[in-house]
Amino acid sequence: MFLGAVGEREVLVVPRTRGLFVARAVYAGTLLGIIATCWLVVTGTQAIATVGDAARFGGTLLRILAPLQLALAMLAAALAGVIAVGVEKDRRTLELLLVSRLGDPQLVVGKLAGSLVRVALLLVAAVPVFAIAGTFGGVTPAQLARMFLVTAAAAAAAAALGNAIAFWRDTTFQALAITSFAMVGWLAVGEAAATARDPATAVWVSPVRALFASLAPEAPFPLPFVAVCGAIAAFATGWAVAGVRRWNTTVPMRPTPATSAGTPTEPREVWANPVLWREIRTRAHGRAMIVVRLAWLLSFVAAVAGVAAEMRAAAPDRIAVAVAIVPTVLASLLTIAALAVTSVTSERDRGTFDLLLVSDLEPREFVWGKLLGVLGSAAELVILPQALCLGLVPAGIATWEHAAYLCLGLAVLTFFVTVLGVYAGLSHPTSRRAIAVALGIVAFLFVGVATTMRIMVAFGGSFELQLAPFLAAIVGGAVGLYAALSARNPSPAVGWASAILPALTFVAITGFLQGSSLQVFLVVLAAYGFGTAALLVPSIAAFDLLTGRTTSGE
Repeated sequence: MFLGAVGEREVLVVPRTRGLFVARAVYAGTLLGIIATCWLVVTGTQAIATVGDAARFGGTLLRILAPLQLALAMLAAALAGVIAVGVEKDRRTLELLLVSRLGDPQLVVGKLAGSLVRVALLLVAAVPVFAIAGTFGGVTPAQLARMFLVTAAAAAAAAALGNAIAFWRDTTFQALAITSFAMVGWLAVGEAAATARDPATAVWVSPVRALFASLAPEAPFPLPFVAVCGAIAAFATGWAVAGVRRWNTTVPMRPTPATSAGTPTEPREVWANPVLWREIRTRAHGRAMIVVRLAWLLSFVAAVAGVAAEMRAAAPDRIAVAVAIVPTVLASLLTIAALAVTSVTSERDRGTFDLLLVSDLEPREFVWGKLLGVLGSAAELVILPQALCLGLVPAGIATWEHAAYLCLGLAVLTFFVTVLGVYAGLSHPTSRRAIAVALGIVAFLFVGVATTMRIMVAFGGSFELQLAPFLAAIVGGAVGLYAALSARNPSPAVGWASAILPALTFVAITGFLQGSSLQVFLVVLAAYGFGTAALLVPSIAAFDLLTGRTTSGE
């Protein structure tokens, strides 16, 4: 009965929103666009003359689309699981649910169900698209069923983890950060099992390896992996049910004798920029930030262990090194973006944003205070990846030139995602949409790069032959970026940045595949440097428009 109350709010109301219909249409349309792009690429570089050629194309296409869907489903499920609870905490409405007649299992399971329904509808919308891909041949219904089963099980486990961690931690940022590091740890455990020459265990644990194993023509149904995901979801949900009331019930502390006697406390000195002081010197991002730092250090240690394992090999595999480093770097960039966007949305949800708007703070003080405060609070996430890139030189995996390109390029991307997070927090009035836009753009750029590289490697061909088929994807990406970034300030700079980023990212990918490191670095520097300036200038110049402030603060 009471689960239905949460379900009516989280499940029945959600499908009626316009955004959910748009998300399904965009997702299905994106998959269709990828299929069309792959077909144009392969027909422009090869001859499809026999049924066997079409079947090979269908099999390759499935191995491109399936990992893309797995990554998006896990990210979307984890993000939805965190935001569903984090928004309640930020708005101080979770306490109202706790004092209602809802039981703890009904509250936790209801929130989890509301998170899963979004991802489930996306997967349902993708079924006809994958069926169309199967018409080329080389793909059986059993393969599609196994693939969707693995994806759904991994997404359910990710949503349960995000849901439980969001109930546990006191801010949305901490929940997002720990969840992203938990996802990286999950992948690291699977790769460690594969490195230990135990492929059966790796298939049971790793979502990626379970997915590719399920795509084999005669593979059995992945019941062990589904059982592991079910165990993860059951454990996370049970843990959340057992601790939800203890974690989110504040017990008033008795005043100390000094306080009760009225003894004045020592005032703290505030810096010239109070926003920067608050971000670094107070608990602006929640209590016990040490938990987030420990989770990050564990993820970083896993990346270092993967690099060290390759160093012991006679001929280190650069692809294996990238597999060890890239998930950790992506998790750090997602976490920095989450910290930046929640540093703004939490002010709005807690009612302190209006106080800042009526103060004498200048727009540049607020924006730069948030940007530097985010980078200072996340110093470990900024510095340690740089150290890992430099560590590739003594390991014999990279030269000093390549290490310099990596460090400078990573610095540009780090500052870009920080500016993106602050801009999204200022542009969107609701926390759910701001967080989804900021993290969605970061994930889109990285997952899109990985998918493009897989397509270009799988079907080959020269840059000139592949440029025309990818034009539709470039234009579609530009339109999507502009729609997401120009919510309240459709400035020409944002329009140019939206048009340039997908195009130059494609140029950087082709340069990387051709082995031109300097070209990749210069293109990334130009594209994301311009994108950073295009978002930073409106954040300051159009601050009143973005925030809805009616005065200039002077």
